[in-house]
Amino acid sequence: MSSSLIQLLVLAGIAVFLILKLRSVLGTREGFEKPPIPLDDVRPSAKPRRDFEVIEGGPDRDIIDHVADGSDAAKALGAMKLAEPGFNVSEFLSGARGAYEMILMAYEKGEVDKVRAFLSPEVADTFDEAIRLRHEQGLTVEASFVGLRELALHNATFDRDSREAEVSVRFVGELTSVVKDANGKIVEGSPNEIKRQRDVWTFARKMGSNDPNWQLVATGD
Repeated sequence: MSSSLIQLLVLAGIAVFLILKLRSVLGTREGFEKPPIPLDDVRPSAKPRRDFEVIEGGPDRDIIDHVADGSDAAKALGAMKLAEPGFNVSEFLSGARGAYEMILMAYEKGEVDKVRAFLSPEVADTFDEAIRLRHEQGLTVEASFVGLRELALHNATFDRDSREAEVSVRFVGELTSVVKDANGKIVEGSPNEIKRQRDVWTFARKMGSNDPNWQLVATGD
């Protein structure tokens, strides 16, 4: 074997040894490798700057689910909440639903005393007078509440000085109503006919007061 061939084999052996040594230290790489991260990128820095403004909060869904955002009614409801943080529009409307049935049936049956605490003096006097005239004519009413087809917040106002709040609610109720004369003869209505009645009632209360009850202060349609 010539000396040049021996030298070539020795050099090849050294090259193989170096390659194996490097692989054991560095490992192997497969596919795309991310470039090394500059030292400046791993140093602590300030929070990243946003290209947009983060707005906390937003419109009050409890208000704008019932009236238009930015309307006078929405502003009045917002002021009510500031005057009394526990006030909730949806809960108010739920209470108004029950009050409508209770007051309407009390009026139809001539039992206003049962709901007088929920009526302003003016509305109570109006109901009393209508029932008195009914009795003078020998008329009686037999009524049954079927249900509500519609309930919606109609308007709202708030006096910041007196803290007096007024909320108007539109109702579309269904009931059966029969008017009978002194002899028990039906003069109006039918026990089998459902009558649809439309009303706009206004409830009032002083926000922040200890009395949680709203009073009916006006009726209309």
